[in-house]
Amino acid sequence: MKLGRQVWVIGGTGESGVLVRGLVATGVSCVVTVTTETARSLYPDSPLVWVEVGRLDLEALKAFIQEYQICCIVDASHPFAVVVSQLAIAAAEQYQLPYLRFEREQMAQESREEGFSFASFEALLATDILVGERVLLTIGYRSLALFDTWQSRSTLFARILPSITALEAALMAGFTPDRLIALRPPISLELERALWQQWQISLVVTKASGKPGGEDVKRQLAAELSVKLAVIDRPILKYPQWTNDLEQAIGFCQQAVQA
Repeated sequence: MKLGRQVWVIGGTGESGVLVRGLVATGVSCVVTVTTETARSLYPDSPLVWVEVGRLDLEALKAFIQEYQICCIVDASHPFAVVVSQLAIAAAEQYQLPYLRFEREQMAQESREEGFSFASFEALLATDILVGERVLLTIGYRSLALFDTWQSRSTLFARILPSITALEAALMAGFTPDRLIALRPPISLELERALWQQWQISLVVTKASGKPGGEDVKRQLAAELSVKLAVIDRPILKYPQWTNDLEQAIGFCQQAVQA
């Protein structure tokens, strides 16, 4: 049993690491849930921080909430991790816990004028935009299977995280080793440019993940190299509360701990 009321931070993102360091600086303790061991490195080594690795489901949450005496939930998961956010919102409602979505800012509209925007991967694949192109996918390994049938209609490359799980998913989706590169973001402008040029990329598919996901770098390079950019919009989810302001998120946690 952990002593004291804890903030539950749903992490795995750069902004969750910033938030946790801010909480530690103000003396607020928290438990962070992540899905991979490598995500531990995002958080400070502090007696105020516990990091739990693994996937939670709604049935397991009661014991988790009781063990850590959870007083509020800050959902700082990836913008495309819809299932995780839905679970957090359901838990907040079921256990009557304050919930806050802390999310990275989207690119300003004027910065997003270049390229093609799609509401979903399905909307993208319903077009012929990929036909005959040399395509770089920077979309995460979970979505690569959607492109399996396109291997014969375009030349597909993928950038994935350096993990066995990601590699196995890419190989199952029909990618050969020579069309894969395993790198952990952030990716510098110079490295991104070199990769696109090495593979002679003519079209890049990415997510609207904001600057932390390198969206700004990809937009800059697409314009510089005359490469087409297909951007998948963030899923629409109705959050009970939302902010991208760090101080507001910290204040939310302080209020919940003191309540």
